[in-house]
Amino acid sequence: MPRVSQFYGIAIYMYYRDHAPPHFHAIYGADEAVFDIATGAAFIGKLPRRARKLVEEWLELHRAEIQQNWDLAIAGQPLAQIDPLP
Repeated sequence: MPRVSQFYGIAIYMYYRDHAPPHFHAIYGADEAVFDIATGAAFIGKLPRRARKLVEEWLELHRAEIQQNWDLAIAGQPLAQIDPLP
């Protein structure tokens, strides 16, 4: 599972050939949540409120790049690194 970004102790991962809907995994310490790319909703797991807000902010800034990485992951292609939050 490639790490595509990391910021403020949060690691963002995507699996190759993963299931729908398009999503990514955010891990913060022992907590993990899976976020829908289109809606930004965490539909599996949970993160502390502050970490969740940071992930949501990052998603808003990089939604197109995240979706491109999803498309690459489904095709089994190498994923691009995405800039962290400033």
